[in-house]
Amino acid sequence: MHSSGGIRWRRLDAPGWEEARLERAPDGWRLWGELEFEEEGVPTRLTYRILCDRRWRTRSAAATGEVGGRPVELALTADGRGRWLRSGRSIPEVAGALDVDLSATPSTNTLAIRRLGLRVGESAPARAAWFRLPERRLEPLEQTYSREGEHLYRFDAVVDGQLFSAHLDTDARGWVVRYEGLWEAEERQDGPPVSLDHL
Repeated sequence: MHSSGGIRWRRLDAPGWEEARLERAPDGWRLWGELEFEEEGVPTRLTYRILCDRRWRTRSAAATGEVGGRPVELALTADGRGRWLRSGRSIPEVAGALDVDLSATPSTNTLAIRRLGLRVGESAPARAAWFRLPERRLEPLEQTYSREGEHLYRFDAVVDGQLFSAHLDTDARGWVVRYEGLWEAEERQDGPPVSLDHL
């Protein structure tokens, strides 16, 4: 199984950490991780598992844990063309999304960057099925990724009617290693580089 290695981040604006690992699976890519952090004073602990197809479109996402002492359990499946199911029921609110976005983690930004395969100077929209924390709510999130340099991206999203922007730095393997103001990589386990220009 081909691996892009693992990574550990520390939270910059509050106590917190995350560890994640990405491996090639027979039908695509498998990402899993765990994290603990505080958001708006609410403690969060999650483990997650995401499966993408060969084109980096999310096909399933699962997360379990606690937010503010309340249990969290998320189980989604997607057809890779924008249709999503939760517990077997259609979720029309997030129709058209090709990515899942766990609001707590930079690892899902990594997946969207790989799927888009932007060249320097290019931008593209990326509608996501956003699992919002600490609200524990699934909703659509309209995003735009702009590749400003070899390893530099700008991330824009409209949240509650307001524009949110942040720069994302990546490494040669495609991991987001710094999410402006929120996360920074501490440790990385080496894996082969992944060129984003032909994914």
